[in-house]
Amino acid sequence: MVVTKAQMKAIEDRANAGGLSYLQMMENAGQATFNAILSRCPKLHRAVIFCGTGNNGGDGYVVARLLREQGTEVLIVLVGGKPKTPDAITNFYRAAMADIPMVVASLLTEEDAAWILSADLLVDAIYGTGFRGELSLEAEICCGAMGKSSGCKVALDLPSGLECDTGRIADGTAAVDLTVTFHAAKPCHGLAPQICGEVLVADIGIAE
Repeated sequence: MVVTKAQMKAIEDRANAGGLSYLQMMENAGQATFNAILSRCPKLHRAVIFCGTGNNGGDGYVVARLLREQGTEVLIVLVGGKPKTPDAITNFYRAAMADIPMVVASLLTEEDAAWILSADLLVDAIYGTGFRGELSLEAEICCGAMGKSSGCKVALDLPSGLECDTGRIADGTAAVDLTVTFHAAKPCHGLAPQICGEVLVADIGIAE
């Protein structure tokens, strides 16, 4: 099954109205991604999670918290500042309560950059299905760092810089090894497979 961003939004709205909250869907998405990561990279030591300001970033905070709980050293990079959506804000504070270090993308130091390049895992949770146009400067810098790293690269829903419905690839978009998308594949996964790597469709509890 392939759904557009509008169709996916309608599916999520129906699920929320039926009792599966957006916050629980976010938790389920993060848990599914965490499980996929561990099945492929069971001996992680260091992970970097790039989190945008929307719900894609919220999924990233969940992944960061779960990785931290199982013993991985985690760094969160805030791309665009603090989260702006209610559920992402909730998970931002949950990650903060787990004592996960956070740095602002626009203020990365040479030490931060070296840490990122040495990571075993890099998680792209900057932009989700709502992305259109061009990457912000911060996002492009972070995608560039991901591209230079030899660690495993995982995108949540789709790689940042890839448009969901058209498959258009913005300049600076980083290719990933694995894309974990939620409930159903999106058009971009078939239109730009060279960017998405392996695509795993994860169950987040939505019953159709």
